[in-house]
Amino acid sequence: MAAATVQQQNVNEYLTKKQKESPKDLIPEWAALEELHNKKLWHQLTLKLLVLIKRPELQKSDNLLQLYNNFIQTFENKINPLSLVEIIAIVIEQFKDHKEAIVFLEKTEPKVKVNPDAQNLCKVLAGQLYLEKLQDLEATKKIIEEVEATLDNADGVTPVHGRFYLLASQYYRIQGDHAQYYRTALRYLGCIDLDTLTEEIKMQHAFFLGLAALLGEGVYNLGELLAHPVLQSLKNTENGWLVDLLYAFNSGDINKFEQMKPKWGAIADLAAQELFLRQKISLLCLMEMTFKRPSHDRQLTFAEIARETKLPINEIELLVMKALSQGLVKGAIDQVSSTVNMTWVQPRVLDRSQIATMVARLNEWCTHVGSMEKLLEEKASEILTL
Repeated sequence: MAAATVQQQNVNEYLTKKQKESPKDLIPEWAALEELHNKKLWHQLTLKLLVLIKRPELQKSDNLLQLYNNFIQTFENKINPLSLVEIIAIVIEQFKDHKEAIVFLEKTEPKVKVNPDAQNLCKVLAGQLYLEKLQDLEATKKIIEEVEATLDNADGVTPVHGRFYLLASQYYRIQGDHAQYYRTALRYLGCIDLDTLTEEIKMQHAFFLGLAALLGEGVYNLGELLAHPVLQSLKNTENGWLVDLLYAFNSGDINKFEQMKPKWGAIADLAAQELFLRQKISLLCLMEMTFKRPSHDRQLTFAEIARETKLPINEIELLVMKALSQGLVKGAIDQVSSTVNMTWVQPRVLDRSQIATMVARLNEWCTHVGSMEKLLEEKASEILTL
């Protein structure tokens, strides 16, 4: 009881001191904290703190650390665990030693273990420090693997998902893993409100995503990115050509790809991977050829594929084999007649022109069904007397 009294006295002394030395507009805030604390209204106190810690006056020097050590720490077990970590996320920015900040987060983890989201947020915040401040990629990778295993089992999107996918995408971009960056960066954008980002950040995300979509091994479904509003930030800018190039890849338009070489060739990462890009757009061209054909007419000759992909006829069989092995299409090669009988093409997010093709296909199917229905009506008597 004596210890609790001393603690309460120390809290009151700290809050009284802050009311005396703070600017006039902050005095009511400190008074409100004291009142809520005395009344033990922990939820309202937490909401007040989440607003107060973002005030510019407290961002200076070690004000937030003092606030935590002299005030928040005395009742942290009464605060919602996730809210506590949200507060700590701001507080740790005032640590001069980033390793000390990580130790602080590690000590917080056991305090919030009843809430998996709060524990994961502690790990993600530590991961950000490892990656951005200490450049420790191995430690960052370990945290990403730990958190990803638990987030995969979470119901719905938690407040931690956005921060985690941002950390993971930053890590994969530094590692040069374009495919993983593409997937995690898209997930990050799916977890946040795009309007909360500045135009500059939107453009940055759009540009990096565009490059990753082109350079990512195994990334053939570009429709999801093309449908994402983040790409709008590149239009009417010096990098607007990237959107046109993505559309060219999505539709397998090799002529457009070659015409745009002066643009994409000026980007070192793309120029260095020209052979890979040509192979990729050739595969997308083959997928588009299969997609455009009606299901009853999907026999493609090597000559047709060579004409569309602009590849030598002797490379077509290898191209088709690669498409089959990667699960982009299904079918069989007839080497004798130099043809490919396609039975399936991998589903993709479609752009407007591809949707128009699908509509035409459905109309054609409806016509065939109508013709068959009419034929059955006309021949019904003959069929029944057989």
